[in-house]
Amino acid sequence: MADDTTIPDEALVARARAAPRDDTRAFEMLIERHQHGVAANCRYLSGSEADAQDLTQEVLVKAYFALHRFEERARFRTWLDRIKVNHCLNWLRARKQRSYVDLDTAETGGERALAVTPRAEARTDAIDDRRRVAAVLDAIPDTLRVPLVMRELDGFSYQEIADELGIGLSAVKMRIRRGREEFRKQYDELED
Repeated sequence: MADDTTIPDEALVARARAAPRDDTRAFEMLIERHQHGVAANCRYLSGSEADAQDLTQEVLVKAYFALHRFEERARFRTWLDRIKVNHCLNWLRARKQRSYVDLDTAETGGERALAVTPRAEARTDAIDDRRRVAAVLDAIPDTLRVPLVMRELDGFSYQEIADELGIGLSAVKMRIRRGREEFRKQYDELED
């Protein structure tokens, strides 16, 4: 095969579909090309590096087994983004039904040694811009973070976000506006 950067996604999809079951080279080239973006967005959607790694693998496995259903009405990247967003949203919904104990809150029984101040943690994360963005997105509630990531990182339209989240168009616009405001506020606080 030629250098993977010169082969369009559509050609790799066609090769992956036509390949024998044990030949995954074309699909692996697609994964190498898109894995970093999927992982980054899973990180922003989930708010957790460890969960993002698992989510990324699950998204890529889903894409592999669903490749035969890819209708090519959209670009491969767009299709992969849809799988990622749907998977992460399902994961977030399932996570809300579980209860967790946050070691950074007052409910830790006063164990100050276990608590980490958000400001100290944020300054540590602010070593580079990507870490700062991740720290700010982690602090934003899911209701604001998810639509913001879908709009700003995934490039979904407002209507697509409304359809995916099952909320009204005006609610999406409001959440994205509030998410941007909250992001700017917290991002600026990290610079102080």
